[in-house]
Amino acid sequence: MKIPAELKYTKDHEWVKVDGDTALVGITDFAQGELGDIVYVEVETLDETLDKDEVFGTVEAVKTVSDLFLPLSGEIIEFNTALEDEPEKVNSDPYGDGWMIKIKISDASEIEELLDESAYKELIGA
Repeated sequence: MKIPAELKYTKDHEWVKVDGDTALVGITDFAQGELGDIVYVEVETLDETLDKDEVFGTVEAVKTVSDLFLPLSGEIIEFNTALEDEPEKVNSDPYGDGWMIKIKISDASEIEELLDESAYKELIGA
């Protein structure tokens, strides 16, 4: 199981890659492993501004549907449209081609509330 040191994490198993005032968001390798084969990713909040911890979409696996929670307040400015045809990218490359959304961060102070690699490892017992 991969947990890249350069990323930040949430207790809800999303990862965040901050780049200036934007951030890429996806689900962690641990989360995709727990969900199993992902068959659909839905994000209906494109171009909306949401608060931290609000639901921005859902991920559907063979046996379950899980909400996706926004790790930082901001506007959802991009959705990874490749996931419409190939949702399995979330399983095969959760930190790369399986990214889900890009957000324009509205409150940079929230970044400090995210977990680092060691705190996330502790959370999942790795």
